[in-house]
Amino acid sequence: MFTLGPLHATYLDILIRRRRRKMLKHGALQAAVLLSLLGSIWTTGIYYDYDPDEHVLLENKCKCIKVTSKFVRSKENPNEEILERNIEIRIPLKARENISDPTSPLRTNFVYNLSNLCKKCDPVEMELGGETVWVSQANCDKSEDTCYTYDRNKCYTRDIPFTIEGKTEMRKAALNPESCYE
Repeated sequence: MFTLGPLHATYLDILIRRRRRKMLKHGALQAAVLLSLLGSIWTTGIYYDYDPDEHVLLENKCKCIKVTSKFVRSKENPNEEILERNIEIRIPLKARENISDPTSPLRTNFVYNLSNLCKKCDPVEMELGGETVWVSQANCDKSEDTCYTYDRNKCYTRDIPFTIEGKTEMRKAALNPESCYE
C-alpha cells in the first residue's frame, strides 16, 4: 500500500482547492451567461408581443403613428364581441420644425388628422368590367404631409459652408448618412 507524506498531501489539497475555485469561477460565469440570455429572450418576447387577432389598419412612420384593431369580448355581454381600436403615437423628443434644418426650433405642435392618415393614396390594381385598372382615392394630396421624423429610406441633406485653403464654398452634407449611400 502506498502512503502519501505530509508534503504530498498538502500539494494535493492545493490542487483540489484550485480545481474547486476554477469550477466555481466557470460556474458563476456560465450562470451569468445563462441569466443574461434568458433576460434577453424575456425582454425580446415582451417587446415583440405579436397578437394574431390584431390587424394593422395604419402605420405611418413619417408621422410616428400606428392604428390597430381587434375583436374582444364585451364586458357587459360576454357572448358578444366588440371592435377595439388602439392608436399608438410615438412623439420624437428632439424633432425640429423643419427636419432638414438642424438649426430650426424644436417642434412643439403635433397634428394628427386620422381621416387624412387613413386614406389609401397608393394606386391599387382592380378588375372593373373584365378589365384591370389602377385606382386610388381622388382627393389625396401628399404635398401637405409634414414628417415628424426622418424617413429611413430618404436621404436628407443641407448646404454647409466648407473651407479649403482659405476658400469657402457651399457643399451638401448628409443629415442621416446611413440612408444616403446608393
